[in-house]
Amino acid sequence: MRIALGLAYDGTGLQGYQTQAVGLTVQDQLEAALARFCEAPVATVVAGRTDAGVHARGQVVHLDAPCERPLWSWVRGVNAFLPTAIRVRWAASVPADFHARYAARSRTYRYRIHNEPVDCPLRARHSTWVFQPLMLAPMQEAARQLLGEHDFTSFRSAQCQAATPVRRLDRFEVHQEGTDFWLEIEANAFLQHMVRNLVGSLVEVGRGAQPVGWLRALLDARDRAQAARTFPAQGLCLWSVAYDLDFEATPRLPLT
Repeated sequence: MRIALGLAYDGTGLQGYQTQAVGLTVQDQLEAALARFCEAPVATVVAGRTDAGVHARGQVVHLDAPCERPLWSWVRGVNAFLPTAIRVRWAASVPADFHARYAARSRTYRYRIHNEPVDCPLRARHSTWVFQPLMLAPMQEAARQLLGEHDFTSFRSAQCQAATPVRRLDRFEVHQEGTDFWLEIEANAFLQHMVRNLVGSLVEVGRGAQPVGWLRALLDARDRAQAARTFPAQGLCLWSVAYDLDFEATPRLPLT
């Protein structure tokens, strides 16, 4: 039986999703917990690999179960063997040909910026501090200019191994709640560091260091060296993964 699991994790102190020799990754911890739960080795396939320090609220994995358990047990039972920073939020039985990565229609990330003259230690784990005042309207206008399918070479990591830099950006929204700025980006897929590089350049517009049209010019330049720095990992969260298949998940969480 193929099972899909919804994951949430605090990436602080973790070396990203993909397994590494040090064992301090989400995949290492999850597969170790699944092996104890099933009393057999279990391999997982993930919707999107997150980098070190990046969080997730709506990550999805699939696995071929080597044991039979009620769906609810795949939540409570596996969580009993996981560290508190990682949680299975729901479980669902899916068709045998379901693929957590290739069946995903889109991924949505959120980036949180704390914008005050002095940083707050209570925000340090899940947001990035920017002390220069940011202007909402120019950031919103600049973000809209990137919608659609484009070559995002200017916003990919030099180590990115994707076969093509072309991605389709479906949504790029900027919201302000008090001293917090939320950037929400939805695309069919993302290049390595793409979201954090987009945020870094958008902040330059928000603080008045660059004009509104600068991000579009960077897009057309296809040159990473011309864009701003990569923003830190702790402000980034994989918010959700969208599929055409409607999961009969247990429990049915109100994901808004």
